[in-house]
Amino acid sequence: MPVQPAALELLAALAPVLERWGRWYLFGAQAVILHGVPRLSADVDVTLALAPDTPDRFAAEMQSAGFALAVDDPDFVRRTRVLPFVHRATGMPLDVVLAGSGLEDEFLNRAVPIEVGGTRVPLIEVGDLVIAKVLAGRSKDLDDARGLWRIHRRTLDVRRIRRTLRLLEEALDQGDLLSSFNEIARVRHTRRSNPTRRPERS
Repeated sequence: MPVQPAALELLAALAPVLERWGRWYLFGAQAVILHGVPRLSADVDVTLALAPDTPDRFAAEMQSAGFALAVDDPDFVRRTRVLPFVHRATGMPLDVVLAGSGLEDEFLNRAVPIEVGGTRVPLIEVGDLVIAKVLAGRSKDLDDARGLWRIHRRTLDVRRIRRTLRLLEEALDQGDLLSSFNEIARVRHTRRSNPTRRPERS
C-alpha cells in the first residue's frame, strides 16, 4: 500500500521547516507503510531534535507553513514533549515528538534518507521501528512489529533489538518488552520449523 497523497502533501510542506530546526526522522504508521507493511493511517508522526529548544518559536513557524497547533497548552508540551498539529490543506494530524537524549539519539543516527513523492525524508531504521512498536505495546503496534518481522527478519539485527529492549526494561522497570519481541520472533520460527510438512489428505 503506497503512502496516501495527503501524507505526501503534508511531508512536502513539513520537511523544509524541520530541516531548519534540527535532525528528524519519520516513524509511526507512515514509516511502517514505507517499510513494506500494508497499513491504514490518517496521521503522520515525526521525531525532531529541536535546536534551539524553543517550542514556541518552532510552533509559530509551523503555523506559517500551514500547520495549526491542535493543543494550545504550554504545560502539555512541556509534560509530553509532543507538539500536535493539523495540516490545514489536508486536515491530516501530525505529531512532532521532541527528541530527548539516549535512545532517540541512536534512532536519529541510524535514520535512512529516502525520497517520498519527491521529498527527502529521513526514515527510521527498520530495527529501530520494531523496537519503537514493541515499546508502544498497543495491539496495533504489535501487529505492525509482526508485519515488519515477517518482511525483514533476515536483515534485522536481532541481538541489538533484544539488547535495547532489555535496557529499556531496566530503565522503565517494565518486564514485558523482551518477551513481547520474543513472541513475535517465535511465531515465525515455529512456522519455519517444519517447512516440508505436507497437507493432510481429505
